[in-house]
Amino acid sequence: MTQDIWRLATPQYDQFSADFSQYPSLPSVSLFETQSRLSLALERFIHIKGFSRILLVNGPDNSIYRTLIKEQLEHANPALPIITTETLDISAIFGQVKAQRGEIISQIPGLLDKANHGYLIVSANLLLANPLAWPMLKSAVLGDPISPINCDPKSPLHTTISKNYNIKLIVLGDRTQLGDIDYLDADIHSGLCLFSELEMDIKIDTDSIQNYLGYLRWITKRYTLPELDSGAIIALMTAGARYTEDQHYAPLCVMWHRSLLEEAALLSQGQLINKAHIEQALDQRYYRESYLPQRALDDILDGQVIIETQGEQIGQVNGLTVIEVAGHPVSYGEPARISCVIHFGDGDISDVERKVELGGNLHAKGMMIMQAFVSSALDLDMPLPFSASVVFEQSYSEVDGDSASLAELCSLVSALSEYPIDQQIAVTGAVDQFGRVQAVGGLNEKIEGFYRVCQHNGFTGKQGVILPKSNLKHLALHQSVVESIKNGEFNIWPVSNVDEAIPVLMKKPFRGDDEESVISRIAERIDNFEKHVQPQGFVERVKNWFVSN
Repeated sequence: MTQDIWRLATPQYDQFSADFSQYPSLPSVSLFETQSRLSLALERFIHIKGFSRILLVNGPDNSIYRTLIKEQLEHANPALPIITTETLDISAIFGQVKAQRGEIISQIPGLLDKANHGYLIVSANLLLANPLAWPMLKSAVLGDPISPINCDPKSPLHTTISKNYNIKLIVLGDRTQLGDIDYLDADIHSGLCLFSELEMDIKIDTDSIQNYLGYLRWITKRYTLPELDSGAIIALMTAGARYTEDQHYAPLCVMWHRSLLEEAALLSQGQLINKAHIEQALDQRYYRESYLPQRALDDILDGQVIIETQGEQIGQVNGLTVIEVAGHPVSYGEPARISCVIHFGDGDISDVERKVELGGNLHAKGMMIMQAFVSSALDLDMPLPFSASVVFEQSYSEVDGDSASLAELCSLVSALSEYPIDQQIAVTGAVDQFGRVQAVGGLNEKIEGFYRVCQHNGFTGKQGVILPKSNLKHLALHQSVVESIKNGEFNIWPVSNVDEAIPVLMKKPFRGDDEESVISRIAERIDNFEKHVQPQGFVERVKNWFVSN
């Protein structure tokens, strides 16, 4: 491990220094100027004639983005009516009439009337909340005559009134909502609608960095926020990399930028925002949201949940989990002790979580892949003479995902070989059937969860986390963790395969001609078991047991 490993734990933006220095003079770049796909879709939607009169946009379902779409349309069509609404009341769309003795005594025009010859922008929830009214709205958009809603069905009209509309409809909703609309009407993607997406992140490289910086200028100008210095931009981009879980991307979410910069503006008292203001705003936000993570940490420190950060244990490893609680705004990391015990058996590896219905399908898949790799690595021509039981200790809720499969594999081979595992090290990563370690999610939260436990128990200088090398691009650790890695208090070990992970964790090679290798040790135990401990076959042993009894 190089001395510069700490640089991998957080995004590095040194190559953009010249661009940061130009920030004050850069032109502002609006959200839609970063949205080439959506801008093209809107342009096509504006000019298209005939059948395709509905535009579905995948994006956050709120008034902020509907207003931005409206402003973009107004810029291109200043003379046309463009109406946006937050109502889910279908009568407000079609308008209402009130009748008495079969005659209309009052009439309230609907939004279709206001948007006639123009555009109506609605939430996807409007369609989902009024599925029975969708055929009528669809007909209105297609130009068929539509009647307003009689607000008193007990007083029907003697004559039907109807009106034709020339209108285009834009529906904004997230992917789940648009998926539900697919079920509502099979015609949605058969040519009736155009589709595009509001992209919520941007890849950061030498070609796009000035676009993103211009976007920051647009945000500060639109919402009357103080300017940013270079340090603040770097801190904001680092926080953004954590938000997107990718060092090469920055978010384009208007709400995320606005809320963070408004908090930083309070700390800067309306003056120039610097790095310290951004980091302090993030720390204060975490403090507000950290009651549950702190309680979880207290349980570990009080010994209620057993997590060891020193010493060695056979068949026990510190895995890493991400906890998501309904009603809590963020997920947080927490170490979990994964243990494995073995006993005489038919080679079955029992997944306790799955057997008690606390393990999800992805967790079960990861377990089976891990078992397949171990069997392949041992190159056995018959089942293992041992059975094993693998469990998440002190886990009382469902476990899912395959991110613990590397840790489970390590606990299994430790129990089989009787080589102990260093408890100073935690493990995360998925494995494939060839022993390659694959990327997993929630890396920042997982690493920081174990870091806090080590910090409170006392650093030894040898503690840290084994993680997939392919996950390095996702790291944007808190500055305190980065400093600890830089100072040698805490470590990260990126690995590509099981052969790289086992020597770090068990101080033994995984395989090879070396008699000390884990695979050699397991093979030796199997050989001893068959030749010395149980010289006869299983059937013979059963017969002898009956004879002796």
